[in-house]
Amino acid sequence: MAAVTHARVATSRRGRSTGWWSKAWLRAVEEAAYGEADLRRGRSIARSGKVGAVTVEGGAFVAAVEEGDDAHTVSGTVETWDDVSTSTLVEIVAAQSGRVTALLAGELPLSLVEDAEEGGVELVPYAGELGATCTCQAWLDPCPHALAVLTVLAHLLDRDPLVLFHLRGLDREQLLARLHARTAEPVGDRAPADADGHEAPDADEEQDLDVGLDAVLRAQRLLELVARGDAATEHLF
Repeated sequence: MAAVTHARVATSRRGRSTGWWSKAWLRAVEEAAYGEADLRRGRSIARSGKVGAVTVEGGAFVAAVEEGDDAHTVSGTVETWDDVSTSTLVEIVAAQSGRVTALLAGELPLSLVEDAEEGGVELVPYAGELGATCTCQAWLDPCPHALAVLTVLAHLLDRDPLVLFHLRGLDREQLLARLHARTAEPVGDRAPADADGHEAPDADEEQDLDVGLDAVLRAQRLLELVARGDAATEHLF
């Protein structure tokens, strides 16, 4: 699973998180803090734009935080899903063709989360699943620098809930590949429902999902070519 670096984000009071999932993440951060003073300082650092680019990979994140002439490195961990939970989540995303479209559009459908919880998969981590250490001399973790990085992560999640999936051990490319591979399986080779009673999509839903995934993969390839300035794409505009 490749690590992804997300550009620096400056938060603000006006630009508060709006997605329920990012708000749930912030509640976990509040519970992880040792005191209100540390939490307020962490929020202030996040708003000041002193948190650098955040690199995310399965189960971990890292970012630098500026403080005067110094720079501290914050390293954090997030509990990842096991293989069973990951497979269950892929099935739940595939159960409704509109779910992958919503995720790619920056939305996390509440029905997906409810179905995931019924299947034993928790999407948003609780405070005990968040770990963070810093190179500063603070006595306790998470320190204000770590709380600032966790706050910035909430804003990244708000814009793209698939960052949450990545932290949990399932990045965007893996999710799309597994969904695409799933639609390639003969419908008859799959059980009609899982142990919790979730029915497999019918043939029409499978076709819609397959077409949608194909369009997404083509769009990603086109964006890669455009980013490289490939002249072969000029006729497409």
